Amino acid sequence: MSFEIKGLKEVQDKLKKLSEGAKSLDGQSIPITEVLTDAFIQENSSFNNLNELIKASGFAVESQADLEAIPSNVWNEFISKNTKFQSWQELINSAAAIYARSKLGL
Repeated sequence: MSFEIKGLKEVQDKLKKLSEGAKSLDGQSIPITEVLTDAFIQENSSFNNLNELIKASGFAVESQADLEAIPSNVWNEFISKNTKFQSWQELINSAAAIYARSKLGL
């Protein structure tokens, strides 16, 4: 008794593409606006984009340093009240996972 296995070439091609995508993401510094897209912000808050969300916070954020200077408890409270997430880190993690899946072709 024997059987034929089909589709391995397709699986190999998908794994190769996945591997190449993972290599392209490894160690990359990605602008926050590429991760926190307008679509992501719209889906997860009442704002149209990241700039609107930041402006509504009342903080002047012109750089990463400005964002990091905001007390985390205050920023997390704002994020919790104005998005579907309980914290900034949760929001970032969700957006980063979506970004990575899209880059990996998943």
